[in-house]
Amino acid sequence: MAIGTARAYAKLRASVFALLIVHVILRLIFPTPSVFADLYIYNAIALLSTAVAFFAPTFNDHLARLALSSALFLWAIGSIATGWNDFYTPTIWPNLSDLCYILFYPFILFGLIRALTAHRKFHSLELLDVVIIIFGFSTLIAALFLKSAMAHFIGSSTSVFLSIVYPIGDVVLLSMALIIVIVQRRALRSLLFLAAIASFTVTDIYFLYKSGTTGYTFAQLTDDGWLLGLILMAEALWHHGGESEISERIISSSITIAMIFSGAILTISALRRGYLPDVALIPAIATVALAVVRMAAALKDARSASTNLELSRIDELTGLANRRRFMTEIELLDNKPGTLLLLDLDGFKSINDTLGHGAGDDLLRQISLRFSRVVPHGSLLARLGGDEFGVVIPGGARHGSEVSMALSSTVSYPFVVEGHEVTVGVSIGRVINDGSNELMRRADTAMYEAKRAGGGSVLWKP
Repeated sequence: MAIGTARAYAKLRASVFALLIVHVILRLIFPTPSVFADLYIYNAIALLSTAVAFFAPTFNDHLARLALSSALFLWAIGSIATGWNDFYTPTIWPNLSDLCYILFYPFILFGLIRALTAHRKFHSLELLDVVIIIFGFSTLIAALFLKSAMAHFIGSSTSVFLSIVYPIGDVVLLSMALIIVIVQRRALRSLLFLAAIASFTVTDIYFLYKSGTTGYTFAQLTDDGWLLGLILMAEALWHHGGESEISERIISSSITIAMIFSGAILTISALRRGYLPDVALIPAIATVALAVVRMAAALKDARSASTNLELSRIDELTGLANRRRFMTEIELLDNKPGTLLLLDLDGFKSINDTLGHGAGDDLLRQISLRFSRVVPHGSLLARLGGDEFGVVIPGGARHGSEVSMALSSTVSYPFVVEGHEVTVGVSIGRVINDGSNELMRRADTAMYEAKRAGGGSVLWKP
């Protein structure tokens, strides 16, 4: 980062804290809400915090920066819509603020997980996991508190539900941050995130308490707690942290709990009609539906991973096993009876040089097909690279000798390659398994003895 750019970013970070102090002073001096302090300055702080997060250093995970800056921007838009509707007419769509505030939580949770863990490869299931967790815990809180809250709060079940959803998101975020802080032994980044989320949680709980009791008044001093949370979240991205590897365990446990609660709520609602308002069932249905999608995606990924693993063990040219698979098979022999063969083609190089690599590849495919026809079931035939092959044959020494002779006979008659009739030979080194870890070296030694002898098969002996 250039010195001039670094200074500009330092001024940007300092200006956000300075504006917050100015706003607090204005609130104390002029407690009556004003357009200048409570619409322009207040939301300027939120937008500047978004910029601080967006321009955070490149040592951050780019997805963490993008998610956190998007979350802060969404919150700022929701705040602007709320402030505008309090001061001006015509008003902005009244549900815009609630929509932005709700979307804030999945983005901030996803960004928090990315920023506080060493998980650097993005997986599309991560975002789905975050949404499932939020919907699941929303179901739990709605089941526990929505019915009683509706008796005390004024408004529709939807407005009451939304008032409860915000603290739910804070509790999920706070729990996640607490666990990671404990594991990371108080790294500065995680402590800043914890302080930011704590500021949000306290402010939301106070807002909810005032809304349900004496009534909430717009533009209170406590509203700056939200701004402090935004500023600390953005500031945290400018500090290195003790990244953790615990996210997988935390997320899987949270999803399990969310599924259990959602399934239980849907079962109770089916048995007792009208026990909970319909709005409380929406997150439960969403949790179960998304969990099914998540399971299908996970199974697809598992199949894909299995296919990729299989492909990584196959030689692309011939379709036989490759060296990696071959070496794994040797390790599995242990002290079991078996024979290892190493085969090297005689005369292949001159054909490859004369007719070209395309002809050489075609010849290797034909040879592989002939070899595979005589290798017995249960054995492993592999192309080890170039014109070298290997075979692992379970069973006694005589069995290995018979296979060796059969392999030699397969190349005793010509091949037709691009209209040319060509012949090759094969030199085979055999070694009987005795539990040694030098089987490959011994087979290689025997193979070169066979090559010096003009081809055929040679058994390694001590």
